[in-house]
Amino acid sequence: MLSGMSIKRLYPDQPVVGVGGVILHDGKILLEKRKNEPSMGKWTIPGGLVEVGENLEHAVVREVEEETCLKCVEGELPKLIDVVDNIDLDEKGRVKYHFVIIDYIVNVKGAAFKVASDAEDLKWVPLDEVEAFDLTGSFRVFFRRNRQRLAHP
Repeated sequence: MLSGMSIKRLYPDQPVVGVGGVILHDGKILLEKRKNEPSMGKWTIPGGLVEVGENLEHAVVREVEEETCLKCVEGELPKLIDVVDNIDLDEKGRVKYHFVIIDYIVNVKGAAFKVASDAEDLKWVPLDEVEAFDLTGSFRVFFRRNRQRLAHP
């Protein structure tokens, strides 16, 4: 992290800002199986937290490259597509996690990824098969809201 301080994800004092990278290729989207909590074992898009002092576009490019080893197209800014609020409560009704996730379409060079960083697995998935996967709640909301846009970017 740029600040040297860790962000309190579990039972946060304020919402935590994250970014997600939507990567499309030949009618498919690149999904990532999460290796860590929250939502360990569920599928989503590559992404992670914004570091202090980092702009959003740089954060999503960094996260995509760290988790997939795919290089983003130089000189091409990621395109904002949606913002999703993700609030998980514990059994006592306290906020366990609260993320604000800003999702971008990111263009990458090639399609040959390598599983890295926080990813347990990566997979190219046809858009019409995405909802058959065990998705994170926030990605399921995002996908249902944006499916048509993703089919015709």
